[in-house]
Amino acid sequence: MSERSPAPGGLALVEALVNTLDLESGADALDMADGRARLGVTEGELSPARALRESLRATLLAHAGYPPHREVTPLSELLAQAPLRVVVDPADGSAHLTPADPAPLLSRVAAAVATALVEGTWTRLKACEADTCHWAYYDRSPAGRGRWCSMQVCGARAKMRRYRAKER
Repeated sequence: MSERSPAPGGLALVEALVNTLDLESGADALDMADGRARLGVTEGELSPARALRESLRATLLAHAGYPPHREVTPLSELLAQAPLRVVVDPADGSAHLTPADPAPLLSRVAAAVATALVEGTWTRLKACEADTCHWAYYDRSPAGRGRWCSMQVCGARAKMRRYRAKER
């Protein structure tokens, strides 16, 4: 949907997961083997991956100032189940969180969220305000007030709707 560049660092994983479902067409990349492979999701992890995706989408909508599109499991409840560990670099003493088991999607997402929190980039990852879209995007605008995944598509549609409403 979006022509934006991917989110930085581990947030690219979060963005990619949320964007596996195209709300307008109903196409779900997790239904396809190659879509699951891109995220390292097995068929057995499909249900938890979908629940995580929708909890993330609801949180990204909140980042943009909008209510959830539907009722979901709170993201904090899901992330609390993710085993993480602190890794300290002996050379310089720097530390970062990493998944205790790198395979599960939940742990990789939890590590990405924790890192983004520390870096101050977490709330820049948002979901498009368009009801038929809710595509995840990283808001690079100076003020952090982006509203749509694409000004050329969702932004233009919203502006045209407002213009037509005024003309009536």
